[in-house]
Formats: sequence, structure tokens, C-alpha cells
Amino acid sequence: METVIESLEAVTVHVRDIESARKFYRDVLGLKEVAFDLQASRAAFAIPGTETQLTMHVQREGEGGREPGTVSGLVFRHQDPAGALEEIRRRGGTIVNEVRTFQAAVGMVTSGVFADPDGNEFVLRTVRK
Repeated sequence: METVIESLEAVTVHVRDIESARKFYRDVLGLKEVAFDLQASRAAFAIPGTETQLTMHVQREGEGGREPGTVSGLVFRHQDPAGALEEIRRRGGTIVNEVRTFQAAVGMVTSGVFADPDGNEFVLRTVRK
């Protein structure tokens, strides 16, 4: 059987306040907004180096999926996680876990964790073989 997944189109997180989320992803992370629908409380941002979008919207009552602030495990890459996380902090972002370096099966990993205004957590890391 061939693979049933061809690519990753988008990652969606639920947020409580679309304007706070837009400000964070645009001004703190520096992502380019590619779509916004005020009436639907939805926004989409380009993830550099990919065709994948990071999308977000206010979760409607009865809508399935994870509650705002409960996303974790999404991993972004940066050649200098310590410098990038310090810039996120300088721009007003929240650092959840400071940068640390450790040996893993994939190589020497340097990573830290930041959160959006709702508490959704994202890992920022680099791997050296």
C-alpha cells in the first residue's frame, strides 16, 4: 500500500482572542500573515522554509479539537535557538523552558519552549549530527 499522507498542509491551533494571536504570531514571531477573516475569527501565517501554514481560529462552542492553550509538541527549527528565544522574550513572548542542550538519537539537540498568549507551546530547536 502506498502512503496515505502526501504532505503537511497546515497546523491549526485554537485561540481565545484572534487579535492577540495575530499580534503575537506577526510581531513577536515575525511570521507573514497570508490570510485573515475577521468575521470567522481566523488567521493563517506562512511558516518559513515550507509550504505549510500555521492557522488559528477562535474555537466555537461544541467544536471538536483541543482547547486553546493545550497544544504542545509542535517543533520549529532555528540555527540558534538561544538567540531566537531571547528575541521572542525581548518582543514580549513567554519562554516556558529555557534552552538546554542534550544528546538524543538524532544528534546533539539544543532546544527551548515558548508559548503563545493562550499557552499553546512550541519547541524551537536545532540538531547537530
